[in-house]
This record gives sequence, structure tokens and C-alpha cells, in this order.
Amino acid sequence: MKLCVALDLPTAKKNLDLARVLRSEDVWLKVGLRSYIRDGQPLLEELKAINPNFKLFLDLKVYDIPNTMADAAESMAGLGVDMFNVHASSGKQAMTMVMDRLSNIQNPPIVLAVTALTSFDEPSFNEVYGESIEKKASQFANDAYESGLNGVVCSVYESRLIKNRTTQNFLALTPGIRPFGEDVGDQKRVANLITAKEEMSDFIVVGRPIYLSDDPLGVTKKIIENI
Repeated sequence: MKLCVALDLPTAKKNLDLARVLRSEDVWLKVGLRSYIRDGQPLLEELKAINPNFKLFLDLKVYDIPNTMADAAESMAGLGVDMFNVHASSGKQAMTMVMDRLSNIQNPPIVLAVTALTSFDEPSFNEVYGESIEKKASQFANDAYESGLNGVVCSVYESRLIKNRTTQNFLALTPGIRPFGEDVGDQKRVANLITAKEEMSDFIVVGRPIYLSDDPLGVTKKIIENI
């Protein structure tokens, strides 16, 4: 299980300062929609300059028509990121086109499909998708698997189910991790480290428990020790 630290801070400087604090640690860094729209490719380059061994996850949740998604995937691969994601609800044609476009790239990024955002609870998810989270997330994961993607973004509570219905090597990245029972904020389906390990998560995403801490390096080290 790998730790992915969410760089969700309000300025590029604060994100870079956090990365400098964590430069000695074996972590992935997640650059999300807010940070990338604001700071763009230069942020990615500066993060790699801090530590070339940092692995970068570009979390843009791409969702568009198939050809546009394939174009975007090729562009993201050109940014030198190690992983990015798309929305599984874009459909199998779009996801297959993404993977076909990347097939001629040497050492392409890991590609994950978003199933159900961890901000959804059952009533709000059903209102949008007309199904239970478990049923629809499983269907989305199977679509992603059959389209050749490397794994999914899902809550801890779907990760084992998805692996059992695909393969154990199909990656599960799980947001909404509160390692030691911290405040859940705007997340609904959250879990601690023990549950994440039990449910076979491959990557855990941790943001606020690290960057709002008075000792982000200490919290990061503690998480790594426990995984």
C-alpha cells in the first residue's frame, strides 16, 4: 500500500513548501483540479525538481467525448505524470480509446477510472445514478477493467469487491482516508488505515490530516510506518 499526499492547499507556494517538507519520504503527490487549473505544468515541474523520485498523480477526473478524452490522455502523458484518472461513466468506448492512444507511448502513466466519489452517500448517489453505490461502482470497475485500464478510484468499502470481480492486480486507489480517525470534513465514505489494509487498497489518499497538521512530516512518517 502506497501513500498519496493530496496537494490541495490554496497557493502553489504552500503546496511546494509541503512537498519540500516531505522530500525525503517515499510518497506519491496528488495534484488535483484546483491546483492544476491555478498552477499548471510549472507546478508539476517544480515538484519533480524538489525530488525527482516523487511520483505524481494528476487527479483531473477527465470526462468528455471519446476522441477528446484520448487527446487529453496523450497530453497528460506528455506532462511526465506517473498516474492520471478519467471518469468511468464516460463509457467503455472512451476508456478504450484512451488506452489505445497511450499504447504507443513508452512507459505510459497508470490510468485509473473514477467509480463513485467518496462525497456521495447512498441517497445522493441513487439520485444521480439510479443504482446503489456497490452495484454501480462494481459495473463501472468492470467496464474499466474490460477497457484495459490499470485500476479504479473508489472508496475503501468497494475495493475488495472490485478486486474480487476483476483481478487482485487491478489497482484500487482510495480517497477519503482519515488514518487515525480524524475529522471527516465533506467526505461521506471514509476509513482509517486498518480498514484500508483489510480491504486491499493499493493507494491511500490523505490530505487534510497531513497538511492541516502542526507536524506534517511526523504524521506522514507515522502513516508510512503503519502501512
